[in-house]
Parts: sequence; C-alpha cells; structure tokens
Amino acid sequence: MLLPLRPVCRQHDTRKDGKSVVFIQYCYSATHRIQLNTGIAIPWEFWNTNKGCIKDHLPCELGDSRLLNIQIRKCIRIIEDLIEVAAKKKIDDNVTFIKTIFSPELNISDLSDGSFLEIQAAGAGKNQLNVYHEIDEYIKVRYNKVSPATITIILNMKSHLKAFEKYRKLPITFESFDFNFYDTYIDFLTFHYVQNRFSKNQVVGMKQNTIGKTIKHLKIFIRDRVRRKIIPPVDLSVYKVFDEEADAIYLKIDEIAKIYNTDLSPYPGLAADRNLFVVACLTGLRFSDFTTISKEDLRNGLLYKKQKKSDHWVVIPLQQEAKQILQDIFVNNAPISSNPSFNKNIKIIGKLAGINESITFTYKQGNKGIKVTKAKCEWVTSHTARRSFCTNEFLAGTPVKLIMQISGHKREKDFYRYIRITPEESAETIKKIWMERNNMQAFSEKRKD
Repeated sequence: MLLPLRPVCRQHDTRKDGKSVVFIQYCYSATHRIQLNTGIAIPWEFWNTNKGCIKDHLPCELGDSRLLNIQIRKCIRIIEDLIEVAAKKKIDDNVTFIKTIFSPELNISDLSDGSFLEIQAAGAGKNQLNVYHEIDEYIKVRYNKVSPATITIILNMKSHLKAFEKYRKLPITFESFDFNFYDTYIDFLTFHYVQNRFSKNQVVGMKQNTIGKTIKHLKIFIRDRVRRKIIPPVDLSVYKVFDEEADAIYLKIDEIAKIYNTDLSPYPGLAADRNLFVVACLTGLRFSDFTTISKEDLRNGLLYKKQKKSDHWVVIPLQQEAKQILQDIFVNNAPISSNPSFNKNIKIIGKLAGINESITFTYKQGNKGIKVTKAKCEWVTSHTARRSFCTNEFLAGTPVKLIMQISGHKREKDFYRYIRITPEESAETIKKIWMERNNMQAFSEKRKD
C-alpha cells in the first residue's frame, strides 16, 4: 500500500538524555501531518536521514540496529493497517483514531471484535505519557510561583479536557493536540460542555473569555512540557486564544451608599458580607484581599496590603466609612463567606437596596450573539466592587496613574478594561473638563461679523 508514511528522527528534538525519538510521520493532507511514537530513541548522529533508518554502526549498548529497523518497519505496517481499518469502518476522524489506537505492540487482529473504546484505552497507555499526570506534575512546579486563582484555572483546564475526552469517547494524548483536536475542542466547549452538572440550573456552553483562558493555559502547559524536553515540539500556531470584551457593571457612588445604608436587621446573616463589599468598593481590593484584612494591615489611616494575585504591595488611604466598617469587623470578628456564598448574598443585598434597573448584556456563543436581560443586582459579584472603585475614581478625575497605584494594575491597557461607563457618562465627564478649562468656549476670540 502506497501511503505518505516515513520514519523521521530530528536533531532539534533531542531530549535531556541526548537521544532523539524515532517517529513515523503520516502526511494525511498536503499541509497537515502527525507523528507517531515508535518507542525507539537513539542519539541523532546514528540516524540515516536519506534512507530513513538507523545506521549499522549503532553501539551495541544502544541496541541492535537491525532489530530496531525491523521494529520501525513493523510500526509502518501497523499504521497502514489502521488506515485501512478506519476506511472500512467509515470512521470520520481517522487521524484521531490512528493517533489514539496506535502503539508499537498493537496486534491489529484485536480490532476485529469491535471493542474500540477498550482498545483505545489500552493503546493510549503504551509508550505514551499520561496528559493528566503531566498536568499534575506541572501544577506541583507552578504551585508556589503563581496565585491560587491561576492554579484553579489550570485545574479547570484539566477538568475540561476530561469532559471532552468523555464526550468524544477517545483518550487524549500529547499526540492529540493538532488542528483537528483544537477545532472540535472549541466546538465542544462552545456548544456542548455542561456547566453546573449536578445543579438544577445547568448551563450548556462557555463564554468566549472562559474558553480563551482554557486554551491559553493549555498552550502554556504544553510549551512547558516541550521546553523540558518531556515531549517533542507541538505546533500550536492555530490555537487561537479568544478574548472578548467582557460586559460588566459598576455601581455608582449613590448606589454603593444605598447598599451601605440598607437596613439589614431582619437579615443579620447578610450584614458581614454587605460591610466587606462596601469596603471593597472604597478600596478596589479583590475578594482574596478584602476578606483577609487584619488589624496589622492598618497603620496611620492607611491600609497596607500585599495582593495575593499579583504578589504586589498596595497602600490605600481609608475613607471614614471604610475605616469605621473595618473597626467594627475587628471587634465583632464576623465569619467570612466563601466566594460563591458572598456572590449570592450580595445579589440579595442589592435587591433589598433597590438596585433593580434592567440591564441587558450580550456575549458570543460561536458566531451567535446571545442577549441576557436581568436586574442590575443580579449582575453584581465580588469583582463588581473593584470595577466600581476604578470607574468612580476615574469619573471623579483622579489621575489614572494614582488609581493604578491603589488597584495594583501594572499596565494602563489592563486598567482601562475595568472602566465601565456609558456614552452619556463619557460626555458628561468631557463636558466637566471643558467647563473647567474654558467654560465650554472653544475659541478665545469672538467672530467680528
């Protein structure tokens, strides 16, 4: 059978032990190819590139070149048989099928019983690194170098891969990561991934920004494994990271005041979360930071806080309301809610405060624009406080550089993504600046005619 298969062994793929893996390269289209691991690795200088085989003078301690070349030819025959089986079984994604099933020890007659999933699982375990084990090893290395939030995103990325593996009924290996995988994975995350699987309120499909985070950290993980020479290079040039401008609200100062002054005596369990939320609105801190403020962080009317996410110190002047709330918190030692509970409670508090204006946002699902309309209080989360602080200070005319000193943003580009103002608010802000500059008069001299 004449097929585009050839053995390859490349110098730039040399591992830490000085050896390069011998692959069988399958060119399944004019522009796309996959590499299948033969399980054989030799120093590159003993590879005959022209003939596609191991040279005769391979040192005996590295193996018998004749037997190793026989093994390489056997691998080619196995792949040829798999291509034929895929055609007979009318398997649409024959590339994924071959990558998953192939192993140098595969007995092709095992495919006749039709138990494809069992054979795939067995084949995936032979001579292939376990992707999920490598993710766990990657997390161990990164654990003390990144924030807990980043570790959570990596764990979510692992969970998404497992869900996709179950959905497509094919094990995921490092050889899976080609364009076919990316294309079908994006489709799965966009239209088929079930969120809140064990809840009554299941959501199907992810937003583009969430997909973007998953792809971003998948690429970082794979590149880390390549740099450490654990796996051969992987072409990730087609792995696009989606980045959609997020719709998010902010609360105006008068709305924050309403929340601050709302009588919660009938709901004593909500008071602690309300107080922390107001503190966050007046300081710009994240949930991980405003829930861990201690007495030692307050000195001379200033709040000194090391941000968990960025590992960056910020110094924040405290307004009277924030200072009083923190003093009460230290005295009462109120329990702190988890982030999900906090987000649930602050929505209830917003409703009690009358923050009920209807707000409509849109987001992309594939090429569709999805509209969602809810009361403003239903859009409130712990992160709304941080956006509110940045936006209110910006509208009040505080220099951006000074706001960034408090918010901890290192780049203006990132800061401006937090600003949430309407066109009318933009116009009013410019009008205020023009009034102060020249009383809304563009020219100093009047026309004589």
